[in-house]
Parts: sequence; C-alpha cells; structure tokens
Amino acid sequence: MQHSEIIKVQKFLQHKFGNSALDVRPRPKQDDSCEVYLGEEFIGMIYIDDEDGDRSYMFQMAILDIDLEDFA
Repeated sequence: MQHSEIIKVQKFLQHKFGNSALDVRPRPKQDDSCEVYLGEEFIGMIYIDDEDGDRSYMFQMAILDIDLEDFA
C-alpha cells in the first residue's frame, strides 16, 4: 500500500470508530496489506482486494478466547 493510501484508511478507521489511537502501519516487504494497532497493541490486518477492477479493503481481527474472560 502506498503511504497516502495508508493515511486515508487510517483516517477512515479513526473516524468510523471514534478513536484517534488507531494506527495503520505498513508491513515490511509487503505491499498488499498493512497492520492495525490500537496504541502499541497489534489488533489486526487490512488486506487489499483488487478483484474485478474494484479496490476494497478487508479488515481482519482475531479475538482470542482468553481476551474475553474479563467480559463474562
């Protein structure tokens, strides 16, 4: 992903979730995805989908069962 594209996606996420601590960072040696952090905590990945000439972004976030223990 180009730097300008990463900034646009980051601003979108910050606005959508109302949280300026969301940070989208490029991945070393990868140009088809980037990493998403909340502060310094890694929370997920964004992948680019260029199929059929339409560009879209897929946000993938894994939630571990141990992370849910505090919310029972």
